[in-house]
Formats: sequence, structure tokens, C-alpha cells
Amino acid sequence: MADTPTPAFSVRIRVRMVNEPGMLGRLAVAIGDVGGNISGLRGFEVKTATLDEDIVVNCRSEAHQDQVRAAVEGIDGIEILEFEDRTFHMHEGGKIEVLGLAPVRDIEDLSMAYTPGVARVCLEIAKNPEMAHRYTIKRNTVAIVSDGTAVLGLGDIGPEAAMPVMEGKALLFKHFAGVDAFPICLATTDPDEIVETVLRLGPTFGGINLEDIAAPGAFEIEERLVELMDIPVFHDDQHGTAIVALAALENALKIVGKDMSQVTVVVAGVGAAGVAVSKILLNAGVGNVIGCDRQGAVHTGREGLNKSKQWFAENTNLESLSGTISSVMPGADVFIGLSGPDLITREDVISMAKDPIVFAMANPDPEIRPELIQDVAAVIATGRSDFPNQINNVLAFPGIFRGALDAGARKITENMKLAAAGAIADAVNEADLSPTHIIPSVFDPTVASSVAAASAAAARADGVCRPEQ
Repeated sequence: MADTPTPAFSVRIRVRMVNEPGMLGRLAVAIGDVGGNISGLRGFEVKTATLDEDIVVNCRSEAHQDQVRAAVEGIDGIEILEFEDRTFHMHEGGKIEVLGLAPVRDIEDLSMAYTPGVARVCLEIAKNPEMAHRYTIKRNTVAIVSDGTAVLGLGDIGPEAAMPVMEGKALLFKHFAGVDAFPICLATTDPDEIVETVLRLGPTFGGINLEDIAAPGAFEIEERLVELMDIPVFHDDQHGTAIVALAALENALKIVGKDMSQVTVVVAGVGAAGVAVSKILLNAGVGNVIGCDRQGAVHTGREGLNKSKQWFAENTNLESLSGTISSVMPGADVFIGLSGPDLITREDVISMAKDPIVFAMANPDPEIRPELIQDVAAVIATGRSDFPNQINNVLAFPGIFRGALDAGARKITENMKLAAAGAIADAVNEADLSPTHIIPSVFDPTVASSVAAASAAAARADGVCRPEQ
């Protein structure tokens, strides 16, 4: 259950009330008494003796929605006409559609868009397949591919249940960067089958965004597709998270006056996101990273490490510390959580170095509640929108794909990721930088274009772009 009312559990209630003084006040009080938060009134429709009104109420959970409904139903003189869960209503019929770009107004348009004119374009692409990037949707289209094994914090819920998330991703691609993206949820969890399927889909798309695929399969799938395909392949759970976390850290370190090369970062969670975050931090010059999983600190002396954790052990934890996360927290400058709720305590944060930075990014419930450490931590960030400093992947993936497509990049390089992080960090002006503002708003209209430009420039500098057609 959410701790405070949130739009994720908002309802629209259409009521008919007796047209007399005080009725609206009684309605508002009843909703407030059970903890509902009225976020909007949609206007009155007066019908002499009665009036109809749409009221939007943010709730904490589905059970809380029922409490709000019961409270309204208990008011004499008020009848509920409609009671709608706004989140489910938004998803009815899906959240995206296909729209035509070329007009088909008459026989001439039809002859160019389809037969016989289209044959000329087909033959041109047959002679030079690279022309598909100019004359088809490949130029601006990304496949969002998932097997539904690691969806949000919900886990392995299957491909059908993953679709609303992938549709949402497609919606954000279009809204923030003008990229056409299409969700593809696969009825297989076998890495070989996923790789084969994506390869077969390759001719249609200009990029592949892997999403919500559980580790360690996610590592293998991405690694193989990057090697085999000549279009950008990007696992957002890894690299999107990493890019935005680095951007936030760059600005947080400015506030506390610490140098990237001198800090020690404790990372909770050594899955797909944890490994990617650690890699980008090391590439950016962070002095020391210590990763912890359910068994404690990852180090070279531990047995039974998989391939990704073996790499992790060999490249982090300079002092080969072992033990629980609480035992490695003392003296650390930064904590980055990519695991689950209530993992660390106030005492753990107190044990850190002066002016500790805490990124508790588990969603929906962070590793520690921000209000528990507001007087201890110098900077706090989470993955939630109802706290300051939300570390949200939407700041990264639309722009980095926009830049990759614009530049004709064949892959997304490490320098492109670093450039994207720098652009996000720079979107917060020095004058506006504060402990509660280290990262730009997801609705900042300058972010996606800045990230796109920085990513495209890095792609050209790295020499990974196809020749212009």
C-alpha cells in the first residue's frame, strides 16, 4: 500500500447531489475524513433541484478506493452515478495506435504509396539494403522487447501482463523524443529463442530496447544481440538506470564538495541494474564501488559467482570487504539501492562518511524511507515521483535512442552513455542546484533534445555511424 494518496490509485466519482448550500462541503469533508485527497473538480451540471459533479480523488490503494466510495455513499442527499478507476480507464484499449504519415487522397497517392509505385522503392532497397534506413519506418522505429520475467517490482508475471508497461514505454518514446516504438512481448524465456526472434525482427526496426528481462539472461541476450546486429541494442533496466544515476551523482557530489575519484559507493543489488550502474560509475572515475547481494558483499574470495558477478568481484571492492551490507556501509560516501524495501537503517546512514548521499531507488518502496534520514543525509534521491530527486529512466532512453537514430549509429557505446549522463546533469543550472534538485524534471522539454545531441555527437566521435545515404 502507498503511504500517501497517489494518482496511481485515483478515481473519478460522478455524483448527483441535492442543490442546497453545504452539500459540496459535506462531500469534501467525508472524503477527507477517510484520507482521500481531492485533486480536481470537473465542473457542475445544474438540474434545478440537483446538480451533477465529477470529482477526482487520489487514494492509497484499491482498498482505500472502496473506503472513499463507502464514505460518499453514506452522505444523505448524494448519489454516486459513476465510479471509475482512472488508471484502468487510461489503459482501456491500449495506449498507442498506428497513424499514417503519407496521404492517400486519390488514385495518384495510392499509386505512389502502394502498387505500382512502391515496387520502385522495393527494388532500390533490394540493390542497397542500407536504403531501408531512409525509405522505411526503420529510420525512426524501435522495438521494445520483453519476456515479462522482471517487470517493475512485480517479478515474473509473463508476457501478456508485461504489455501495459511496454505500451507505456512506447508512449514515452513518442511523447518525449518523437521516436515510434512498438511493444513486442515474447512467449519464451529461453535466451537462445529470444536472440533468434529479435534477429529475425531486425529488418523492421532501427533499434532494439530490451526491457524487463531478468538477470543473468538479460546480460547474455544483450551481449549477443549487440555483437550480431548492426542497429543499437540497449537494455534500459541496465543502462537507462545507470545513466540517470550517474547524472544525479555528478550533481550530488557538487553539493557536498567531493570528487568522483575519491568516493566510495555501496551498491545494494548486483543484478542487471546494479552491474550496469557500477560499470558506468567506474567508467566515470568513481574511486571504489562495493556491491552487495542477498549473501552480502561481492568479493573475489566468494565462491559460486555467476559470470556477471565474477566480473563484478574482479573490478570492485578494492579491499575485498566481506559481510552484510551494514558491515560495509561505515565510511562510505554514497549508497545506491537497486534492491528492495527497508534494506538499510538510519544507523547505517549515520555510519557513513560526512555528508552522505543516499539514492534509495527501489520502487515502489525504497531501501529506506527518506523522512527517516532527512536530518542525516546531505542528499536523498529515490525512484518515486512523490519525493524530490526522482531517478527516472525516461530522462535517458528517449533521448539516447533519438540521438542514435539521428546519427545512424550501429551501436550504443560507453561514451554515448557518459555523454547522455552529462547532458542530463547539465540540465540543472548551477544556480538551481540544491539537495532537493539534483536532477531535472522528466517534463523538462530540453532534456531529450540535449541528450539526443550529446549521444549523436559521441556516436560520431566513436566512429560507429553508418554513412549517410
